[in-house]
Amino acid sequence: MDKILLLEDDESLNRGISLKLEKEGYEVLRAVSVRQANDLFDKHEVVLVISDITVEDGDGLSFCRSIREKSQVHFIFLTALDQEVDIVNGYDAGADDYITKPFSLMVLISKVNVLMRRIGARDESSGSGRLLRSGDLEVNCREMKAYKGGEEILLSKKEFQLLLYFLENPRQVISKEQILSAVWDVDGQFVDDNTVPVTISRLKKKVAGRAYPAGCTQRAPHDADSSEADGLLLAEYIKNVRGMGYIWTVDVSSN
Repeated sequence: MDKILLLEDDESLNRGISLKLEKEGYEVLRAVSVRQANDLFDKHEVVLVISDITVEDGDGLSFCRSIREKSQVHFIFLTALDQEVDIVNGYDAGADDYITKPFSLMVLISKVNVLMRRIGARDESSGSGRLLRSGDLEVNCREMKAYKGGEEILLSKKEFQLLLYFLENPRQVISKEQILSAVWDVDGQFVDDNTVPVTISRLKKKVAGRAYPAGCTQRAPHDADSSEADGLLLAEYIKNVRGMGYIWTVDVSSN
């Protein structure tokens, strides 16, 4: 049974969310403090964390950062902090999704169910061990890890899903609606307007690197110390297409 860690210091709300999730077939680990949540996370194999930000003995942002130091588990903020700066801070801390209160319990459950289906589907297909390469980026689909120049890039689950979607659809314009449907799996009305551009902005900064322009052939190894000599250019992998969406600009290979 999939385990969900819920950090919510409003015990009534905590109980209500837990009961609904349990009816959906999940095991819920209930916490009302950051200390309790950390203890539960360390003792159990959790697949999803749902957390408030304002908690009596700490704050959810610090809790999320501490989780990100040791795990890439899916993380959803559920909070009354609804200003743009709050949402940006939540994603910057490492959250995959950000839901503001008051919220629809049905929407929360739908998001959780969709996320769990995606996790299950990815687990079933992970045996392929597929590697995707684009410029100086390499993505190991089985391990759900991304590397730039051989160094691992720390990505949230949502950032990784977004990166994978771009790599599977290179050199074609992708609309915001397509991204919402493919990565968030909703029609858009339940996702904040800034969710897609904020997540893409973070991803762009993390993957910015070097790539061979289309049609360029790498020079001999002895020229490799010069970017001009070996044809390497500073790559803006993801570009905005005004009024249309976004495009992954570099070729992708797989094996």
